[in-house]
Amino acid sequence: MPEPDPAGQPLVRGFGFLEAAALNMSNMVGVGPFLTIPLIIAAAGGPQCMLGWLLGAVLAVCDGLVWSELAASMPGTGGTYLYLREAFRGTRLGLLLPFLFIWQFIFSGPLEIASGYIGFAQYVGFFWHGMTATATHLVCVAVGLATILLLYRRVTAVGRLTIVLWAGMLATVLWIIASGLAHFQPARAFDFPPHAFTFSRGFFLGLGSSMLIAMYDFLGYFDICYVGGEVRDPARNIPRSILLSVLVVAAIYLLMNLSIIAVVPWRQAMQSKFIASEFIARLYGLRAAGLVTILVLWTAFASVFALLFGYSRIPYAAAADGNFFKVFARLHPAGRFPHVALLVLGGLSILASFGDLDAVIAALLTSRILVQFLGQIAALDYLHRRRPKPSFPFRMWLYPLPAFIAAAGWIYIFCTSGWIYAAFGVLTLLSGVLAYRIWVRA
Repeated sequence: MPEPDPAGQPLVRGFGFLEAAALNMSNMVGVGPFLTIPLIIAAAGGPQCMLGWLLGAVLAVCDGLVWSELAASMPGTGGTYLYLREAFRGTRLGLLLPFLFIWQFIFSGPLEIASGYIGFAQYVGFFWHGMTATATHLVCVAVGLATILLLYRRVTAVGRLTIVLWAGMLATVLWIIASGLAHFQPARAFDFPPHAFTFSRGFFLGLGSSMLIAMYDFLGYFDICYVGGEVRDPARNIPRSILLSVLVVAAIYLLMNLSIIAVVPWRQAMQSKFIASEFIARLYGLRAAGLVTILVLWTAFASVFALLFGYSRIPYAAAADGNFFKVFARLHPAGRFPHVALLVLGGLSILASFGDLDAVIAALLTSRILVQFLGQIAALDYLHRRRPKPSFPFRMWLYPLPAFIAAAGWIYIFCTSGWIYAAFGVLTLLSGVLAYRIWVRA
């Protein structure tokens, strides 16, 4: 039977395998790679950053199998919120962990949106020569306010708008890859610095930092799980769509990275604020670079528009379900959209955009790892201990090895992120426990 939504209306299972894979990939390949290629090169210290992409893909596959098994067992709408609630139902964790997930999302969601604002402002700098830090912040604020204003109404054409914006991004990516392969210089692409693969403390810290950036770019391989109640044959289509998404996007990222450093020497690329524009300028001149910059700005705005639209519904759904602060369940009296959640997440996103891009990305990941990613792995282990094996519609291969690799990968990224960001992740968790106690008493 179709799963009912909170209003009691049945959800139609209209997503097949291709639709599910397209949804995942459209959320994975946003503005991220246009911003982070210089960061990942700098983190690794050279072309060996491609090892970070590869290990990130391995982690995404293993973690994707965790998502797949949970989604197949609980094919409803809500993703992590649903899995933590249902896996630990009847225990104290069944209330605490879903609340903590929403709480950390109030922080991590705006950080992810803010990274798009920062990227938009960076690429505006290609046209605005001599752009100051104050001007950069003003651009972020302007884009943030414009996004809120566009969403502060009844939205009826988001799907069609998203497809149009996604097409612009895809054209940009294919243009860069095709241009790079046509002008590929192996000596420049594989210009490794001395001792690039020497095992040392610096190597492992750099690898952890590059994996963190890679996982930021991979975020979205699990998005189909949030609408699992609308997927046909979820035990088959969700795992296949996740694996296909990771493998295809990993190939895109590797080719983009190679294409760019085969044209722009990596020592220069790691200093760039608008690497896609500089790459095209070297090959085709400033006019073409201006065009690709416009396409990147298009992609950046598409990304933040879709993220704020979707993310504002997550605390609303939890509050409407009675598992978060009631104020987030309020709907606009005329437009019937969650205006409180939209304004809170939109405002926090603008505030977060005043940070540096690398700091925003690190804080985003570390605030999610403890509750969402490690919490889900713990939930899956708990289910395996309680349920008989035949009750799992989908079982990952070689269980529990992929789950163990995923847990080890997330812990490695968390521990190598730097004490400031690790402390931010822990403080987010502890403040969530305090907020939970206040919420329970209220």
